[in-house]
Amino acid sequence: MNGYDKMKFLGVIPARYASTRFPGKPLVDIAGKMMIQRVYERAARGMEHLWVATDDARIEQAVKGFGGRVVLTSETCPSGTDRCMEAADKLIAEAGEGFDVVINIQGDEPLLHPEILEKLMACFGDGAADIATMVNPVVHADDIFNPNEAKVVFNRNRDALYFSRSPIPYVMDVKKEEWLKHHRFYKHIGIYAYKIDILRKITQLPLSSLERTERLEQNRWLENGFKIKVEITVYESVSVDTPQDIERVMRLLDQNLF
Repeated sequence: MNGYDKMKFLGVIPARYASTRFPGKPLVDIAGKMMIQRVYERAARGMEHLWVATDDARIEQAVKGFGGRVVLTSETCPSGTDRCMEAADKLIAEAGEGFDVVINIQGDEPLLHPEILEKLMACFGDGAADIATMVNPVVHADDIFNPNEAKVVFNRNRDALYFSRSPIPYVMDVKKEEWLKHHRFYKHIGIYAYKIDILRKITQLPLSSLERTERLEQNRWLENGFKIKVEITVYESVSVDTPQDIERVMRLLDQNLF
């Protein structure tokens, strides 16, 4: 028995139709299936209680069309984290029973590996974790300096110390192309799990200085003293932010790499 076996986990996939760089992204076709369907089906391999949370009727109908579960949330949710909280509240009210942990699953990662969900849930086995997230080792030096890739440093207990779009840590007196030979860097995978009472607290926090500066909401939680447990996976995050990213996903599917 694992320490988390008796816990009840709720998986929520926030999905918005409106997107500055890629409108309608959840419904884009990827090798015969909508992206939101691919995310849902992969997450369902490891989640018994799974819902898509959306504010758009088109996404609602699409999810129902492939047999998924969906809950409608407000159009005014400022972030996916807030949408997860609203979805959890609605589902708890409807079901009359609670959940211990909510997992926020990114709706634009159609190659999500089930191991990631399993490792996230395992973070709650000893009861100490309040928030958990995933990272994987950087293998391409360019990712260290790519501001679109959030990097993270953590302590010996795997509690996150800081998230940044800048290269962290800085390797002194070494040419940048040699940094990977001198230090192991980690990049963040944008999936989170929260004890439900902690999720409620962090959604009520005001915007913080570091969050505003880096545009990384997890820094708000750190600034307010919450611990974020970090787990490592070898499976890389493959998110779809632009139409061009679809080509990469298709190549990986063709190569049977996921």
